[in-house]
Amino acid sequence: MRKNWFKRLVTIPLFLALSACSTVNEEIASAGDTAPASTEIAQIPDDPDPAIWVIKDEDTTIYLFGTVHILKPGLSWFDEAVKDAFDASDELVVEMIDPDPAEMVKIVNELAIDQTGKSVRDKLNSGDREKYEAALTKLGLPLASFDPLELWFASVNISLVPLMANGYDSASGVEKDLTALAKSRKMKIVGLETPRQQLGFFDNLPEDAQIRFLNFTIETVDEMVDGMNNMVARWALADTDALAELMNAGLEDKILYDTLLANRNANWAEWVEDRLDEPGTVFMAVGAGHLAGKSSLQELLAEKGLNAEQIEY
Repeated sequence: MRKNWFKRLVTIPLFLALSACSTVNEEIASAGDTAPASTEIAQIPDDPDPAIWVIKDEDTTIYLFGTVHILKPGLSWFDEAVKDAFDASDELVVEMIDPDPAEMVKIVNELAIDQTGKSVRDKLNSGDREKYEAALTKLGLPLASFDPLELWFASVNISLVPLMANGYDSASGVEKDLTALAKSRKMKIVGLETPRQQLGFFDNLPEDAQIRFLNFTIETVDEMVDGMNNMVARWALADTDALAELMNAGLEDKILYDTLLANRNANWAEWVEDRLDEPGTVFMAVGAGHLAGKSSLQELLAEKGLNAEQIEY
């Protein structure tokens, strides 16, 4: 059993934690006088046109493209404005460059596997543990499936189970396609964060925050597929307002919001500002949640006097 799940863990995108937060949470969605539009499940269009923005100065162009890290195979999103922008670029920037598999195993062993010997279930109180075990049983998984993991990594992987059972494939993420194409064209590829940094964001969360993250995942696991379908549809429709609601629904906890979204956007805004000092054309592809809503990358850039203009199809 250990060999099988470990092999799967080291081959999935590590930044899926934000997608794990993007399911429709009925309690959050129903707050206020009017339910937000994103509570309705949108249909994926035949011709997806995801949102893309551009920032320019005299000798530098930076395209900002929001991605979805895991998709069902066969979705045709690489055309029109996205393709034109990518074709015009000589540099691809992504959140993280996938490391050598052996290095990935080493990092996962150090940061995503619990080193104390205390299992996931032993870290939960009796009520949370009962709900956790019930969810794993419903998913058809042995109760000890994720015991060796850190709490946050268990959350990410539990969220993946229903998605992969419903046709989503971690090998079909936008970044993987863009990276493969960039390599074939011998483009420069830059990672904003290292794998160790990305895992470190989550691994350094206090245990109580990790437990809240896990509990949220368990409470919304039945909504995971509908939530992901809706998120992909809103992305394909360039519905950034609804997408912001979906992507941020699970980040009501301030420490999660700051760690997974706001602080990273602030770092990336500085990167963009610095990159504008060098000539060239850059295609910057980061999770769509970073380009929507409060504290979005565009808003932070605007505070620096840098206007990101959305490209019309």
